[in-house]
Amino acid sequence: MRNAEIAARLAEMADLLEAKDVEYKPRAYRRAAENLREYPRPVEERAAEGSDAVRTVEGVGEAIADKVVEYAETGSIGELDELREELPVEMAALTRVEGVGPKTVGSLYEALGIRTLADLETAAENGEIREVSGFGAKTEQNVLDKVDFARQATERQRIGDARPLADDALSLLRDHEATGRCEVAGSLRRWRETIGDVDVLVASEDSQAVVDAFTEWSRADDVIEAGSIKASVRAEGVRVDLRVVVPEEYGSALQYFTGSKEHNVRLRNYAIERDMKLNEYGAFDVSEARSASESRTESDGTEDDSDQRAGDRVAGETEASMYEALGLPHIPPELREDRGEIQAATEGELPDLVEEDDVRGDLHTHTNWSDGGNTVREMAEAAAEMGYDYHCVTDHATGPGMVGGVGLSDAELREQMTEIREVDDDVPVDLFAGVEANIDAEGGISVDDEVLADLDLVVASPHSALDQGKEAATERLVAAIEHPSVDVAGHPSGRMINKRPGIEFDVPTVVEAAADEGVALEINSNPARLDLRDSAVKAAVERGATIAVTTDAHGPGEFALVRYGIHTARRGWAEAADVLNARGPDGLRGFLH
Repeated sequence: MRNAEIAARLAEMADLLEAKDVEYKPRAYRRAAENLREYPRPVEERAAEGSDAVRTVEGVGEAIADKVVEYAETGSIGELDELREELPVEMAALTRVEGVGPKTVGSLYEALGIRTLADLETAAENGEIREVSGFGAKTEQNVLDKVDFARQATERQRIGDARPLADDALSLLRDHEATGRCEVAGSLRRWRETIGDVDVLVASEDSQAVVDAFTEWSRADDVIEAGSIKASVRAEGVRVDLRVVVPEEYGSALQYFTGSKEHNVRLRNYAIERDMKLNEYGAFDVSEARSASESRTESDGTEDDSDQRAGDRVAGETEASMYEALGLPHIPPELREDRGEIQAATEGELPDLVEEDDVRGDLHTHTNWSDGGNTVREMAEAAAEMGYDYHCVTDHATGPGMVGGVGLSDAELREQMTEIREVDDDVPVDLFAGVEANIDAEGGISVDDEVLADLDLVVASPHSALDQGKEAATERLVAAIEHPSVDVAGHPSGRMINKRPGIEFDVPTVVEAAADEGVALEINSNPARLDLRDSAVKAAVERGATIAVTTDAHGPGEFALVRYGIHTARRGWAEAADVLNARGPDGLRGFLH
């Protein structure tokens, strides 16, 4: 059992309870889920010690602790199973429709028997939703406008949900005595923001032993298929595919199954021009076996040779050897999207991509002054444990998009500044006093200019009016970037992957403004956001704009999310020199307003 696994069950309970209009409990379950997900130790260790031990986790009361122990011991929660029977709906899929929350799902199930996205769409098309008490034509039209996006989101998993599952599969297989090398492949290895299935590749001389271990994985809900060299299971709703190859073909298989298809097609055509053949079994010199005319025929990415191993095999044991056979340097997986990487490799111009170890501090974090779960001191000490040189506190300010008293007033920001200066004297990192200010629909900043000027760092982010048109959104972001105190444009689109698309803006115009004004564009590393997206990062890098890779952490456990932001930066061809928080404290101070 992983912390994320039990947290997901409690979050599901929260949604089902809210759908049944139960008061208070949903909030408690969500808070417990969040704290358990971030808990620094395996929750099952606490569960093995009993309910009282689980209650030492902040936000976990007696009833929830009992359910954690129950899940650890039995793999299920009785009350959750009962709730699923009472409300047999596809909650995760339905709530991916923006504007449809658990209560809406509950109401529509009771009134119309809606269980699935298809049911929801049909009801909206038939005009049935507007007839339900408390709903209307506007809600119905929202469903029609947003259901396609939700359907697409259902087909692909966010990388933040899939990667921990993949890491657990890798840990299982790497510990097995029959396993040699082992790695994920496919879009997950390329760190795309969403993935279809999890692909795992293993090198072994005993493939059956590896397959048997994989199909007995404790997180596998069911075995879809299993053979002697391949198997597929479903784990927590995600399909995980295993392929076992002989060690001498591991490198070629890893290159082949990592993709992308477009990259592989272009690389194969590059190979054909040099009388070479590439496939999952290796790199082959076919100059003697192929006529001159055949060797110049372009490939569509499929193998048309009756014997795929025909020719003189010159590479395949390692992935790097597949590129070396063509006279190319190893191309990092994140770049393999056919966006000029092979041309760059031939010209010796591949970027020296930023690494996670290059990060010197976090520039966007929250404390219990706003909606975070820890004090300024606790967050600073956790940053020091990460090995960071500095840490910036950027709690929410009041303004558009902030509800429930989350944001700080100007006076409260000044009070917090005082506390940050005091804590700065006692912790082994440099503390920066900042704010995450809100960008209104016209580009105004929701904090007084004098307060902004006195802060060390200002992140300005959109949290409202996320459905405005492209032209207005572009003007809004440019106006905020041009504010003299703004240092970082935070999650510029405001999107939530698989939940809402956020605002669309003209990337070249915003990138140009950021470069001209000396404002960093944030890659928000939370895998629910990853905003900027990789294509916009590449545009920014090419223009010479600065990138900030932050976590938006609301607790110490979220500092680890930085890996998702770094890999997004790598997908955008970013080097350490492009990343603001890869600079030391003095370099950072030289950039800030």
